[in-house]
Amino acid sequence: MGLLTDPTGHGRPTQFIVKYHNIICVTVYLVSLVWFGLLAHNSFNAATYFSENALLPGLVKGEFDLDGEAKVMLGELELEAQRFQESMPVSWLTAKMTRLSLDTYTHNFTLNYPLGKGTKFTGKNVYGILRAPRSASTEAVVVTVPYRPPTSVHPTTAPGLALMLALAQFFRRQKYWAKDIIFLVTEHEQLGVQAWLEAYHDTPPTGVLEHGSLLGRGGAIQAALNLELHASRVGYIDVKLSGLNGQLPNLDLVNLVHRMCSKEGVRHTFNNKEKNMDKDPMKAWLSSLNTLTSMVLTQATSTPDGNHGLFHRFGIEAVTLEGFEKTGKGSPATMYQLGRVLEGLLRSLNNLLERFHQSFFFYLLPDTDRYVSIGIYMPCMELLAGALFLKAFTLWLLLKYTPQSDTTLLCVPADNVKEQELNIVYVGIAMFLAHVSGLMLLSGSPWFTYLTSLPTEDSLFLGFLIVSILSMFVPPILHCFIGRERNLVLLNILALLELATLLVAVSLTNFSLAFITGVLYLPPVLWIHSSNNRWWKKLIWLLYHPLVVLGGVVLVNSMLKFPELSGLEVLSRALSATKHALVLACVDHLVYGNVVFAIGLVFMLPIWLLIWTVCLSTDTEVSETKKEKTD
Repeated sequence: MGLLTDPTGHGRPTQFIVKYHNIICVTVYLVSLVWFGLLAHNSFNAATYFSENALLPGLVKGEFDLDGEAKVMLGELELEAQRFQESMPVSWLTAKMTRLSLDTYTHNFTLNYPLGKGTKFTGKNVYGILRAPRSASTEAVVVTVPYRPPTSVHPTTAPGLALMLALAQFFRRQKYWAKDIIFLVTEHEQLGVQAWLEAYHDTPPTGVLEHGSLLGRGGAIQAALNLELHASRVGYIDVKLSGLNGQLPNLDLVNLVHRMCSKEGVRHTFNNKEKNMDKDPMKAWLSSLNTLTSMVLTQATSTPDGNHGLFHRFGIEAVTLEGFEKTGKGSPATMYQLGRVLEGLLRSLNNLLERFHQSFFFYLLPDTDRYVSIGIYMPCMELLAGALFLKAFTLWLLLKYTPQSDTTLLCVPADNVKEQELNIVYVGIAMFLAHVSGLMLLSGSPWFTYLTSLPTEDSLFLGFLIVSILSMFVPPILHCFIGRERNLVLLNILALLELATLLVAVSLTNFSLAFITGVLYLPPVLWIHSSNNRWWKKLIWLLYHPLVVLGGVVLVNSMLKFPELSGLEVLSRALSATKHALVLACVDHLVYGNVVFAIGLVFMLPIWLLIWTVCLSTDTEVSETKKEKTD
């Protein structure tokens, strides 16, 4: 209340904040990091549980016994795949689904590649619908498998496809289904799923992806399971959750998968990390922290780690079950066990009376059976944003009331206060120009690939590199609008407020992206002032340019993944990976609606530009004020 009732800025709370704001901001930053580390401790997280009792996972008794049929279909599929080295055996799949008495359809789609010279790619999906005998096709569940030809760089998914067909044959004999079951085989990985979902929901076309139309539909999709089994003898099942723009499936569905795997004796992991069984408290905490950090890093990319991630934007809860080939000692999970796991999952989903709504949609997982709710992990983000708000508030006080001296940042008495004139219009024009440039870059970035004859990756990277270099010389232009040094202080305040607001807004949907951005950018942002910035501060802020940050992240990742390579080889690989990542970010934004590319250009780049303008400012007016006082 002292701050609210102190309009002159002379009160003790105000003076305390002005004097110790740097120490407070650093303390808050460190507390945020410590809080995040504590989230991995069992005192800050809780054991998972089922909120939706209608799932009834404990009452499902497995009856699947067509594992032999799955092996036969796998052999037939592998022989058929040899005839189609680079495409999907559509005729074989449609014939198989038709013989299983499914309503079988094909779906054609076209991608107008948004970069380069307008290349078109075509694809085809195959799906069969098992109509529910006990309802009027009002609801449905999807089982999907991405088809990968022998020439694909990704591991085969043929065992998962064979098991899906065997499940369809087994389910056809059952009479308890209250929901349609859609068996979907997609081409071109996530592109096929995106096209099928847009066609299923009849979304307006964007001009980039022509999703076509579907000849057959089921009911409203309640949930989806994406299978990526790479072998018939599986060592463990990895459960993947992260979806587009950081969306996560309902926690009840995640718990259901782990429960069914445990029931059938199948090893199951999350982000390739098994349940923590270490009794040493320190080792247990480190293991949980490792799992928690891996989830944050995966979610922060806003890119789905499986085809399931595209279902979330349509309000469909979905996960990916990836099975890896058994290596080493121990018993593998057979087709029989995996079939029973999937049977249990689908029968539990068949029991649902309404959409998933009771459990958590916002959570972090430090283990396969423990979670951190949003109310526990959000303080990490609030502390980071609070440090920015506090810094902006302190600068406003120092802008409004002239400091008494360099050593004591206390506000002067009322009779000596020198009210500083501000030109909000000029500062507003500078901010407007910075953000308009980011918006123009977002909409015009595909044109980089049309202006040169270079490959798409090189031309896009070259375009962004030229823009990044030119942006370093923008401050003189913005200074024409900003003018006096006190206006630069106001510009610094607005940049701090925008960054804090951006972090809070992004954290509401993707905590991981906001938290990593805050941890990365807070230290230099808090160091930089509107005057007297040393050369090393300017150099550090150059390294925080979004394009440089992208390259740095890729470089560190390359060093960790390829420690055997030399320095030059790592740099070469990192440069190539940076170009590839930039193209993927642009394409993901245009095709799937990934927001990271837009956030980087429309918000982070203008914020960087505004603070770079502040960073290059001089100390002329402050010096003149001090000279007047001395005289």
